[in-house]
Amino acid sequence: MSLNGKIQIGVIGAGNIGNVHMSGIKQMTEAALIGVTDVYLPMAETRAKEHGIPNVYSSYEQMLQDPAVDAVIVAVPNEMHAEITIQALKAGKHVLLEKPMALNGATAKEIMKAHRESNKTLMIAHQMRWESINMQLKEQIDKGALGHIYNIKTGWMRRKGIPGWGTWFTQMAKSGGGPLIDIGVHMLDLSLHFMGNVKPVSVFGTTYSEFGPKRRGIGNWGTPDWNGSYDVEDLATALIKMDNGSTLTLDVSWAAHTDMLDNQPYIYVMGTEGGASLRGGKGKLFTEIYDRTADVELVAPNQDEGSRIRLTRHFLECIREGKEPLTSGLSGLTNNLVLEAIYESSRTGQVVALDWN
Repeated sequence: MSLNGKIQIGVIGAGNIGNVHMSGIKQMTEAALIGVTDVYLPMAETRAKEHGIPNVYSSYEQMLQDPAVDAVIVAVPNEMHAEITIQALKAGKHVLLEKPMALNGATAKEIMKAHRESNKTLMIAHQMRWESINMQLKEQIDKGALGHIYNIKTGWMRRKGIPGWGTWFTQMAKSGGGPLIDIGVHMLDLSLHFMGNVKPVSVFGTTYSEFGPKRRGIGNWGTPDWNGSYDVEDLATALIKMDNGSTLTLDVSWAAHTDMLDNQPYIYVMGTEGGASLRGGKGKLFTEIYDRTADVELVAPNQDEGSRIRLTRHFLECIREGKEPLTSGLSGLTNNLVLEAIYESSRTGQVVALDWN
């Protein structure tokens, strides 16, 4: 930590998500953005100039060796999450890790082992938990306004949105999967957050790849590499059962012949005393009063600072106070185990029990 008490941050990965994190850190008075690195160094140098970052490291290993760096943000392709995070924790750095935590449950467990041995903060960057509407709903759930949450239906159905065809996004060995692990992980994490302290125990799911192999359904995120390959799904559907009997249904796609209107994520929460719907930044609470249905609209404040700012502030608070992040390593492991079970269920056609050992 610097002489002025600021937490000194380095960013590993200078792409789009890394750039978002840099912009957020710059708004934190209690932190200083002191370094950046990327496998493509010119990109790191560009970001350093844009954000006034004093140090460009030739590699993430060089950054981790710098005692001036207190914490790192890992914003690289999925296949590198585990390797970099484990090394960062072993080097005594706090880590904010982009989702998904790892490619699979086994590597997520390796990260958890390094985390336990490090005594450092590990937080997964699931920013949707910090969206204003989502926080308002969680507050009502925690007050008991919805009663017992017994069923949630959630999804994110894009009609034409395959990102970076042929790049790491569409290669299983590098990404760990398609829309299920890319955008489905957000909806899974947020739904489990609303359900409270429940433990997923079994999954039945199926994945489909009907568009990507034919080079159809291409979106505008990323630059295609037509010399690359596509071996991930473009649609997934699953039913997830919890240890308390509650259920969660998840539907996600990068591409599908469907009319989902706005391509926005959605959640429908069903509780014994009330329910809720969230879609595209708008929300409603539902209940029954005097034998009549009653709706209450959830509204975000006009001058909302945004989920990324709240997420970043929470990370810094956890470092300073030594507290467990809201999106802890365990939340990331849980997501990875569920996603892995969905892929396994699709391969076998069977219900898959989650492996917590």
